[in-house]
Amino acid sequence: MHKVYDWIQTHAARRPERLAILDYATGHRVSYGEMHERVAQAAGVLRDKGVGKGDRVAVLSLNSPTLFEIEFACARVGAIFCPLNIRLSAPELLFILNDLEPSLVLADTTFHEMAVPLAEEVSAPLMGIEGLGVDTEWSTACAAAMPVHDMVDLTHDDDWIIIYTSGTTGRPKGARLTHGMVFAHAVNVGAVTSLTPRSVNLCLLPFFHTSGLNVFANPTFHIGGANVVTRSVDPAQILDIIDDKDLGVSHFIGVPTIFQFMAEKPAFETTDYSRLEGVMVGGAPAPEALLRRCASVGLEVAQAYGMTESGPGVLVLDKEDAQQRIGSSGKPLMHVDVRLVRQDGTDAGQDEVAEIWLQGPSITPGYWRRPEANKNDYSDGWFKTGDAAYRDADGFYYIVDRWKDMYISGGENVYPAEVENVISNLDGVLQVAVIGVPDDKWGETGCACIVLRENATLGEDDIRNACAANLARYKHPRDIVFLDTLPQNATGKIQKRELRDQILRASA
Repeated sequence: MHKVYDWIQTHAARRPERLAILDYATGHRVSYGEMHERVAQAAGVLRDKGVGKGDRVAVLSLNSPTLFEIEFACARVGAIFCPLNIRLSAPELLFILNDLEPSLVLADTTFHEMAVPLAEEVSAPLMGIEGLGVDTEWSTACAAAMPVHDMVDLTHDDDWIIIYTSGTTGRPKGARLTHGMVFAHAVNVGAVTSLTPRSVNLCLLPFFHTSGLNVFANPTFHIGGANVVTRSVDPAQILDIIDDKDLGVSHFIGVPTIFQFMAEKPAFETTDYSRLEGVMVGGAPAPEALLRRCASVGLEVAQAYGMTESGPGVLVLDKEDAQQRIGSSGKPLMHVDVRLVRQDGTDAGQDEVAEIWLQGPSITPGYWRRPEANKNDYSDGWFKTGDAAYRDADGFYYIVDRWKDMYISGGENVYPAEVENVISNLDGVLQVAVIGVPDDKWGETGCACIVLRENATLGEDDIRNACAANLARYKHPRDIVFLDTLPQNATGKIQKRELRDQILRASA
């Protein structure tokens, strides 16, 4: 059993004056010495609230330095940090909270009103945390708490974070990220992107996404670098930050949509990208034209492949190969084993499309309270991704398709079963199938294909209203199509590939 060490405490002892966090919205700077004390105060609040080893702390908040302090405070007392997707609806959040059974719910000023009935429903105490430097119950409690400077005894097998990813059954699943996973991923990422104590990471993606936390924020804390925190994604602001030589941003990750919006700004042509050492695009396949557009102005973007269950990193295309290997997601990171497996369980050969299977210290040991999913998604210790790829003669991997039905819209995973569950609950719906269709702006958007019962009077507005009441906005289907029948096989299973081809032909 490998012992867990306190990264913040270590850097505070070695380099207390080194910048740990810059809150871009307020200009507030936090050194590692100060962060160590702030984490100690936050851990004191958790202890005073009775939060201990294995307890879950649910957090509903915009990105802010406070979330990092809570994350590391959870580690210090052995609790599990559970950042919640702020884009989810109240029913979706309630399902997750019931699943987590948190000992404490924290919500910033933007979401506090929404969190009140949710916390009451799951019988968990609620505390308001800081928004833009506003005094809250949390900040007051931190100021009064007895600090906790030392971490409880933990091993790499202990859970540190739970991040929910929607399952193909329509039920969100909490991917368990252990201390060992986060450590292994920090080493993985640092090894291929030149992270050092002098690195400055720009935090763009939300911290409720694994990429927001673990590419490159937590690896930056592990190595002793600095994180610049932004509250929201503003393409013009991103370019200003990159161009600021005093900030010296060296690393960031974004989804393709972010880079597309950046490329539409006039400053995209004039920004100085020379200080950037590690820039990744993930969350969805990046169009080759976009990658070439970025390269034309000196912005070298490396494609990457991963998922919540893998921490997220699996494959990364080195910066040096970015242009010669456009379309590839690169090669495996150090501490992850990758197999391409045929449907019969045998290993695929060169250039043969097969399913990606994963194993290693950066892969989740399983889902929170999902024994069936753990049974179905693993085979002899290998995690089955449901994604298809091939490997060329030089060892570069190319993602071909997703064998599962999930599609990606604006960097957000959308699982059709969730949307189908909502629509099928409406009286008058006989059948429904949701598919992802190409979209120039978002990569993919949803198309709901519906067969109504005889004499049903449901219309498009009824479908949209049901989605609005129960689903996050990014899950709402852009297109709603009423059909007489849906293509099915002999067993009655809807053939989504055939349906997608049908819809695309009709819209051509």
